[in-house]
Amino acid sequence: MKKRKITPFGVITIVLLSLLTIIFVFPFYWIMTGAFKAQPATIVIPPQWWPTHPTMENFTKLLVQNPAGRWLFNSIFIALVTMILVCVTSSLAGYVLAKKRFYGQKILFSIFIAAMALPKQVVLVPLVRIINFMGIHDTLAAVILPLVGWPFGVFLMKQFSENIPGELLESAKIDGCNELKTFTKIAFPIVKPGFAALAIFTFINTWNDYFMQLVMLTSRENLTISLGVATLQAEMATNYGLIMAGAALAAIPIVTVFLVFQKSFTQGITMGAVKG
Repeated sequence: MKKRKITPFGVITIVLLSLLTIIFVFPFYWIMTGAFKAQPATIVIPPQWWPTHPTMENFTKLLVQNPAGRWLFNSIFIALVTMILVCVTSSLAGYVLAKKRFYGQKILFSIFIAAMALPKQVVLVPLVRIINFMGIHDTLAAVILPLVGWPFGVFLMKQFSENIPGELLESAKIDGCNELKTFTKIAFPIVKPGFAALAIFTFINTWNDYFMQLVMLTSRENLTISLGVATLQAEMATNYGLIMAGAALAAIPIVTVFLVFQKSFTQGITMGAVKG
């Protein structure tokens, strides 16, 4: 086996990548270790780089004295339901925009593209009025429903649907398949990598959507884990161990999802970039 030659450029690249990795990983490491430290150990100078006396006291206070379990459930429920709804609606809409021909198709797609550049703050006032009119303010549905119509999801699935051969769709029509069966049996297996990538995108985007959660949720029992940790910081600004425990609890699910599905995520992004 031929050895790869070590070049100065390669050494510099490895050093820079190692430094960047340390910079990005260190905050997560500090949160995870700080969650197992007693309150005095979190503010000691010089800092303790590793908990000398690990304790579960912070997690006990978080789960017993605060509804952190309910907050975590709310976050997972919102992210999962939004992910399912976005993936279903976006895959269907993307398939129609890519493979069907109808009046106003290009205009409709242009509206989706324009909506991608529209920040949420611009439509916040009418959105809140609609939510109040529906009577669902301060409910989990108030966070989920505005996120279902995600223009990026439609755009992404349209790009994947462009790769579906028209001959397969024509053959399915000749065999007597209706539109729904054609999509589920013919189109969906082809766009499946994009579907998986969109699922991860949606879960992460929804989990981290602090702004929408802050506007739509007010009662303590309906808060998500991100909002719950923020309230702990406001009420107990000096209890850094408790705050870090909450941050760790909020980070574990999203990191787990990415690590488990990173292969599908990478595959989806790669296939979406290759046409033909």
